[in-house]
Amino acid sequence: MVPGKERPWLKNYAPGVRPHLDYPEVPLYRFLDDAVAGYPEATATIFFGTELTYRSLGNMVDKMAGALAGMGIKKGDRVAVMLPNCPQLVVAYYGVLKAGAVVVMTNPMYMEKEITHQLNDAGAETIIVLDLLYPRVQNVRESTALKSVVVASLFPGASAPDNTIGFDELINRAEPEPPQVKIDPKVDLALLQYTGGTTGVAKGAMLTHYNLVVNTIQCKEVTGGNFQPGEEKILEVLPLFHVYGMTAGMNLAVAVAGAQILIPRFEIDWVLQAINDCRPTLFPGAPTIYIAVLNHPKIEEYDISSIKFCLSGSASLPVEVAAQFERLTGGRLVEGYGLTETSPVVAVNPLFGVRKPGSIGQPVPDTDCRIVDLETGERELPAGETGELIVRGPQVMKGYWNMPEETALVLRNGWLYTGDIARMDEDGYIFIVDRKKDLIIAGGFNIYPRDVEEILYEHSKVAEAAVIGVPDEYRGETVKAFIVLKEGETAAAEEIIAFCRERLAAYKIPRIVEFREQLPKTIIGKVLRRVLMEEEEAKRQAAPGG
Repeated sequence: MVPGKERPWLKNYAPGVRPHLDYPEVPLYRFLDDAVAGYPEATATIFFGTELTYRSLGNMVDKMAGALAGMGIKKGDRVAVMLPNCPQLVVAYYGVLKAGAVVVMTNPMYMEKEITHQLNDAGAETIIVLDLLYPRVQNVRESTALKSVVVASLFPGASAPDNTIGFDELINRAEPEPPQVKIDPKVDLALLQYTGGTTGVAKGAMLTHYNLVVNTIQCKEVTGGNFQPGEEKILEVLPLFHVYGMTAGMNLAVAVAGAQILIPRFEIDWVLQAINDCRPTLFPGAPTIYIAVLNHPKIEEYDISSIKFCLSGSASLPVEVAAQFERLTGGRLVEGYGLTETSPVVAVNPLFGVRKPGSIGQPVPDTDCRIVDLETGERELPAGETGELIVRGPQVMKGYWNMPEETALVLRNGWLYTGDIARMDEDGYIFIVDRKKDLIIAGGFNIYPRDVEEILYEHSKVAEAAVIGVPDEYRGETVKAFIVLKEGETAAAEEIIAFCRERLAAYKIPRIVEFREQLPKTIIGKVLRRVLMEEEEAKRQAAPGG
């Protein structure tokens, strides 16, 4: 918060957004129970032309919960779910929760080493996995504590491999009788969500039922009451095994009895066809997804006018990308900010209030944010000054699983230290400057990669850009830019540098430009600057005298 001012953002909330809300202390699956009771015939999922109603979804979830209990799964057990976006994931997720167990979302792109680490760290003895991914799980069964493997298929009637249980068979033979498990929402875990590992070893964030219920309601509130229960359609391109897609996609859809349009992986043609055919109203995504839509050579052949709201997260949203997307769709595209550790949403730009270019917006209801000094993390800074963003609110995790020292580093006196460098203005709008670890120091000047990247995105030939610091004998570090050009475009490094020279302070101008076909990214489209840094370090080590 800005010193001397109590939550300055509250006076700038958009009409219809309440500063304080009542959050029911209920299990996360109560959203599904309410949707089934209130909108039983409403469409719950759409998957390549096949639809499920809420009545059918609720019945399958109850059967899954009962079947899992029959397998011996009890309250607090960790159950891994390794599925792409598909109806089976939704059934598995809520079924595990109704059984009283803890969901451990496992990235379908993980290889054996990563799967082994996560399963062993979580202590999971059961996994629900797609048949196409099962060979990787099969290879690690002996090196983990796995006792039961449930295998799902996207094709009806497919048989399960030996020593596994078929997903459909499990549900078909079960009764819709979930166990009666008493859940304490503020204490009991719903989710053990592993961080993406962009800063090192992945850690399991412990998120309670209450954390996730609260954040889902906060997401709903920031629309200003513009959701129509039983009528919305949410396009789920973001992977649901990631907490962003899970909360702003799946849980939010269920909370408003909306239809989930499930896309198993990001293929731009699939996405545009789904928008054209299914008419989604909400499209949560990441900058790279919206950029792909804008750059599609046949975009004018698709009707994407149904989109009302888009929430962009996972990486900074270039101002020009947002402006172009809104012109194209007629909908609203706003940037938000969140972390795995906060379930994830912390701040969002108003959909219908004042939006400030480059800002992540204002803290969502019942969430406090402060900017503190980078040296001690204890001194609150005045408006406009740059420091570390810290967060406090009911969506903040309990801590990291089995990592008390790591927990103590980030959770201090009730505040979560995000590791992000930011500033807050007098109106309570937050501007993320960069990650602490990404800061470039050249000749004594602090350079934030995002500042340079914003300029690069203004170049008409640039599709994607990333900036890192590389060693420089004279300046300590210097700026290197990695550029992906738009299809069919060509450019020279000198052209990019000259463009920056007209728009950036001299010390911020990239001295080195490398053109690439693509940039390394996480599954949700966040550019992995760390990978670029590691590649540069490997080059230096391999060079003569390195």
